[in-house]
Amino acid sequence: MTQDPGLAAAKAQLVDDFSKVVADAEALLRSIGSLGGDKAAAMRETVEAQLDSAKARLLELQGAATDRAAEAVREADDYVHENPWTAMGISAGVGLLIGMLISRR
Repeated sequence: MTQDPGLAAAKAQLVDDFSKVVADAEALLRSIGSLGGDKAAAMRETVEAQLDSAKARLLELQGAATDRAAEAVREADDYVHENPWTAMGISAGVGLLIGMLISRR
């Protein structure tokens, strides 16, 4: 269950952007609060309902992302326990490659 790093970055950016939209909506709601009248009250209620819905969805996405990350960690841990020599070989190869790249500078 490996995930493309670009996809993970895109998901992280989406969650970040969504958080900013929620913050902007809260600021808009505060600014609407100074207005009076029935239309302002109706608009405020609509925005509050949509904001609550967006917050709930963001929490769901965050929980799902946390669960998937925990599952990936468990799978990696299981793989290392089942194949210790392979994991050591891969680690040594990566370490050698990084060492060679650092020494070229």
